[in-house]
Amino acid sequence: MNKSINIISWIIIVVMTLLVVGCQKHANTLTDAQMKIKANEIAQKYMIVDTHQDVPYRLIKKMEDISQRTKEGEFDYPRARQGGLDVVFMAVYVPPEYEDKGGAKAFAEKIIGLTEGFAQTWPDKFVMAGSVADVKEQFGENKISIVMGMENGSPIEGNLDNLKHFYNRGIRYITLVHSKCNHICDSSFDEQRKWNGLSPFGTEVVSAMNRLGMLIDVSHVSDKTFYQIIEFSKAPVAATHSSCRYFTPGWERNMDDEMIKLLAEKGGIIQINFGSMFVSEKVNREYKLRRKNVLKYIEANNLQGEAKDEYFKKYAKENPYSDADITDVVANIDHVVKLVGIEHVGLGSDFDGVGGELPVGLKDVSCYPNLIYELLKKGYTEADIKKICSENFLRVWSNVQRTARELQSGK
Repeated sequence: MNKSINIISWIIIVVMTLLVVGCQKHANTLTDAQMKIKANEIAQKYMIVDTHQDVPYRLIKKMEDISQRTKEGEFDYPRARQGGLDVVFMAVYVPPEYEDKGGAKAFAEKIIGLTEGFAQTWPDKFVMAGSVADVKEQFGENKISIVMGMENGSPIEGNLDNLKHFYNRGIRYITLVHSKCNHICDSSFDEQRKWNGLSPFGTEVVSAMNRLGMLIDVSHVSDKTFYQIIEFSKAPVAATHSSCRYFTPGWERNMDDEMIKLLAEKGGIIQINFGSMFVSEKVNREYKLRRKNVLKYIEANNLQGEAKDEYFKKYAKENPYSDADITDVVANIDHVVKLVGIEHVGLGSDFDGVGGELPVGLKDVSCYPNLIYELLKKGYTEADIKKICSENFLRVWSNVQRTARELQSGK
């Protein structure tokens, strides 16, 4: 009797093994055309979350109807739906000069109002969201869920009441600093290290954000700032639009391997920036040379605001640098996966924020299926891709919300 049961069990195991191998063989023998079809199906089937796009700042300079296909920029509703984008964190970007000249809070309010206007003007296409529950409930309605993240903490203006105010306005993460140090912390782009990491007020900001349930974004911060945030934060943190320093040696704006490991160990996530200078060593070298020349001219001529932006655009047009390739973005994703596992990486494109300097095959929001196709070619499964596209980030965001509830209840 026992012998018969063992034989039957053995037969079942053999049959199941053959079925699994057959499925794998079928997956591996998809034609290129079939793989592209599958990539498009995955993009439409599962939620895609992109944690950083600079659409509002682009539109404040030149307004376009993003409910329709626009002539300029990298985001609009038709292309977003074509690409399968469901949730986008719109950056409430505040230029660093507002730290010194004042008016940062007022400028942020202006950008928030503009962003809220997308859902008010085109309610059949855009809807505001402020929680994981919101985006899950809105998924499948053929609308783009808009969440707001503030890029540069200058609008806090040294007052924690302003932090609560911005949370109530819908801000769900803050990139603590941009390209110049501010009253919160040091910047990776700024040679001046005023605080040697976080300022005393910055440590208060970290604690207050934990308690509010506002995600701390470590993109743009200096390395020392990063390590201090990790030490003080009781909630996981995210780099909402950064890539791997492994591919851009010496460039502090990206994260090195030890930082990524610690980020993951603390339950956080890195959302890969698509910008060519972020993902390719060759392009990054060209970018650093351009930045050096531009900053030298801007400083010598004391350019500010629009004049500074216009000069940068003029110089960039006259001195273009090479394109990265979409496979460079995949290489960055793959590096994180091999380093810390599939659970700690996602997508933070920086569309409309990198001056159009984007990889071949990944030029705008219609191109997420191209990225999925490349991941499939690399051997990533549908379940893996679902994690990269949304599940990983939603888990981190949920944990930030849970930590806030615990802190508020005194646990």
